[in-house]
Amino acid sequence: MLTIEGGGDRPVVLSGRLDATQAAAAQSYLDALGGVVTLDCNDLQYLSSAGLGVLLKTHKRLLAAGGKLRLTAVNRHLQDIFSYSGFDQILEIEPGR
Repeated sequence: MLTIEGGGDRPVVLSGRLDATQAAAAQSYLDALGGVVTLDCNDLQYLSSAGLGVLLKTHKRLLAAGGKLRLTAVNRHLQDIFSYSGFDQILEIEPGR
């Protein structure tokens, strides 16, 4: 299960699992946002390859429009996923505390 809240001038808070079953809903939500989008990943427990695809598509769309995608409060497990996949070289990622 994934819950998504926020946006606009507030961070988008992701909670739960961003996997193939939740990817379409997450993409739809993120597609409605523009500018600099900050994703608060503090409560994001799992990220699949489908979830990585959502982040990459969102990142590319925002860059093309002059914005960007930022991830904050990224836990060690997700940091490892971003590192292994090379996404740490693409996305702006701020580790959690």
